[in-house]
Amino acid sequence: MSEQKRGLGLVPLIGLVVSSCIGSGVFATAGQLANAASPGGALVSWVIAGGGFVFLALALANLGDKKPEIEGLFQYATEGFGNFTGFVSGWGYWLSAWLGNVGFMTMIAQTLAGAMPGIFSNGTAGVPNILAIVAVSAMLWIITFLVINGVESAAVLNAVVMMVKVAAIVVFLFFCLISFKAGVFTEDFWGTAARNAAIMAQNGVELGSLGTQIVNCLLIMMWMFIGVEGACVMSARAERKSDVGKATIIGIVILLVLYIGASVLPYGVMPYEELIAAPSPATVTIFEYLAPGWGGAFLSVAIIISVLGSWLSFTMLPAETSSDMSNEHLLPASWNKMNAKGAPQMALLIVGACTQVFYILASFAEDTYTFAISMCTVTIIISWTLAALYQIKLGMETGDTKNLIFGVIAAAFQIVTVILSGWTFMLLACLGYIPGFIFYAQARKEAGAAGIGLTKSELMAAAIICVLGVISVPMTFMGIIPVF
Repeated sequence: MSEQKRGLGLVPLIGLVVSSCIGSGVFATAGQLANAASPGGALVSWVIAGGGFVFLALALANLGDKKPEIEGLFQYATEGFGNFTGFVSGWGYWLSAWLGNVGFMTMIAQTLAGAMPGIFSNGTAGVPNILAIVAVSAMLWIITFLVINGVESAAVLNAVVMMVKVAAIVVFLFFCLISFKAGVFTEDFWGTAARNAAIMAQNGVELGSLGTQIVNCLLIMMWMFIGVEGACVMSARAERKSDVGKATIIGIVILLVLYIGASVLPYGVMPYEELIAAPSPATVTIFEYLAPGWGGAFLSVAIIISVLGSWLSFTMLPAETSSDMSNEHLLPASWNKMNAKGAPQMALLIVGACTQVFYILASFAEDTYTFAISMCTVTIIISWTLAALYQIKLGMETGDTKNLIFGVIAAAFQIVTVILSGWTFMLLACLGYIPGFIFYAQARKEAGAAGIGLTKSELMAAAIICVLGVISVPMTFMGIIPVF
């Protein structure tokens, strides 16, 4: 009697969605949102962001069901719109993955600064703490060489990290719930009086209208959903295809409960003036306020363990993406060269070098963490949007009205969010494509393309993206793009 191979059931698929998304953002978002919105503004923003990602998840789940042979997010763009668009998607995903690591480095540096301020203080804007840079840079290269030696597949380590993440969030939420004061939460619910005055005193700017608050929140929230594509691209391994969509929706609902709890409940547990003044990650300050003497230390340790685990996973992600792109002749064959441990060593070293350089540059930004996660988010939006556009194309070709609507809403949500709150960072991200086009041209020549490797239309599109990237440089120094 032959043994039937079982696939992933509903519960493992839900776990995949949740574990793929929870990273450093949940620990920082309480302070970020408090400085951007009132309780009412934050809740409305979560409804909009949650709805947008539900439709993106539905679109990705349908693509996974209809195209199970496609395993990489960028391959949807290749399948739907050709090699150049596939490269644009894949390179955006590659950029996003290692830019996310810059966010993790910043989070650890900030946590160390809170735990040992005499050694790892955050410094001032434009004057980073050199010891903090050296410490997290050492972690970067230790993790890189661990992955080069095949440590990324340590399932036990990943399981432990996931347990620490969830346990820390649950404990934090429990203390928030038992300390929650409805009167404190509902006071100036829309941020037009006392909360607005507090923000003016702290930051010198107003909270603004509800629309302004929503715009200021969306990009922060989108960072927290990076990884939502995890279960969708694993649909080929699902025991039942119908479970993929269910798992994605249930997973997003679970994430929304955790995220809303961790970011909105603090409005009702401590004075607003103290909340907006809390150094990042704000949950450390909040938990120390709720559990004096041990809360801050407990959460600091949990954050470091959680972020290191996510960092380990995200170190391999861009290398895997570039290897897949190399197999598709979108990057040179050298990007897929494996060492004796079966790891793409050159690709990992490139990722490590890029992460190192960008982290040093980002350290001089006024808000290093927000800058890093904003760049990470806008680059993956490129991949998400192109996948949603392929969903639209597929829906039109097959006459599937329901999934066509899912794709339209998902794509519109991504595009509108970038226009409203991330267009300046998107211009800056275009700079990252300039070296990428050189590698793409080399790969196409290896695949037998004539001339420089790019067609006339590809060359024109690449030139436009490069010009936009160059334009972002003077805009940054003029302060139009808020970096320094």
